[in-house]
Amino acid sequence: MRTTLDRIRHAIAFEIIGLLCIVSILSLFGFDAAHTGVLGIAFSVIATGWNYVYNLWFDKGMVKWAGTTTKSQKHRILHAVMFELGLLWVTLPAIAWWLNISLYQAFLMDIGLVAFYLVYAYIYNLAYDKIFPVKSDMQPAH
Repeated sequence: MRTTLDRIRHAIAFEIIGLLCIVSILSLFGFDAAHTGVLGIAFSVIATGWNYVYNLWFDKGMVKWAGTTTKSQKHRILHAVMFELGLLWVTLPAIAWWLNISLYQAFLMDIGLVAFYLVYAYIYNLAYDKIFPVKSDMQPAH
């Protein structure tokens, strides 16, 4: 399993890269970068904490049920979908409040963000595992 320091590096890099991408993309569609940036930073703080806890939980589940933290294609898809569903639970009301729109409108807006982050999370975690492989996936993290 990964060390605590590795998990922190993973979570912080994920959020910084994702935030830069999202603010840039939303700016192309006419959204104010400062306004979306503030919301993005708030979500990044929330998501960073969730990322750390969720990945630790998921890896412990992988070891318990699969005997390893090595993820198959099915595990990677499940990992990304479950992560985003957990985050959606928090972000949806926050988007509605910040933008002063209905929950339905926020849901429609959030679909694009979820779609982006589903793909991004999958690619990021695949790349991270290649760049920073786990030295021994049977050792518990402390």
